Amino acid sequence: MIETKTPEQIGKMLAAGQALADVIAELATSVAPGVSTGELDAIAERLIREKGAVPSFLGYRGFPASICASPNKVIVHGIPNREPLKEGDLLSVDVGLILNGWHADSAYTYPVGSISPKAARLIEVTKASLEAGIEQCQPGNRLTDISHAVQRVVEHAGFSVVPESLNNSIGRNLHEDPQIPNFGSPGRGPLIEPGMVFAIEPMVNAGGWRTRTLDDGWTVVTADGSLAVHVEHSIALCEDGVWVLTAPDGGRGRLGDLVAQAARTESPTQA
Repeated sequence: MIETKTPEQIGKMLAAGQALADVIAELATSVAPGVSTGELDAIAERLIREKGAVPSFLGYRGFPASICASPNKVIVHGIPNREPLKEGDLLSVDVGLILNGWHADSAYTYPVGSISPKAARLIEVTKASLEAGIEQCQPGNRLTDISHAVQRVVEHAGFSVVPESLNNSIGRNLHEDPQIPNFGSPGRGPLIEPGMVFAIEPMVNAGGWRTRTLDDGWTVVTADGSLAVHVEHSIALCEDGVWVLTAPDGGRGRLGDLVAQAARTESPTQA
């Protein structure tokens, strides 16, 4: 069963999403050659707490950091460290926070200085696959319409979907049912309806689809050493359309009154 959220609850999730969008925008200004992912993690935690929120990832199932920092062949769950980034690297950063008991989750992949045309193309295609998946989040569609849309864009460009990458619902918990793969035939699974909130997150390899997990038990890398890109947004289906809660402009317009209402009804303490 997929839990749906009320408009008021979505307003609170939008407030969390906009706080996260601000964190990510500011964090992006620090991504540069010579900066370590450990330094970025410290910056992200500070920014999250300055928003009156707490990191979703820190301590989650034992994860030791506030962000997942995944350079180059690392697909996801990279643990921040002291190694400095280099010119030409790709860095995927996955960030989550909890604001007044509601999670927001988003990921971006950043070029570190100048990158190769193929790396730039990989970012472009992965973003396009995310947009295609979000476009399928319409009442009357089915869950695997999201899956098929992502896969179609990725494979048409000659890249590979990571089979372990799963979309999911999000709310008071970071991961809620259902889990939705980024590949498969369309027209299957439950109907999509207003009130559903999803974290859509394609992970795409430049080479083959196979992966392996390093000895730390977290870090997932491409088996062939090819580059990988990870992007993500939290989105909500409302009566007036799809809202990308973690997009920089997600707080404008139709849900602005719900954000204001949430701010009036919630205390600044965390659940």
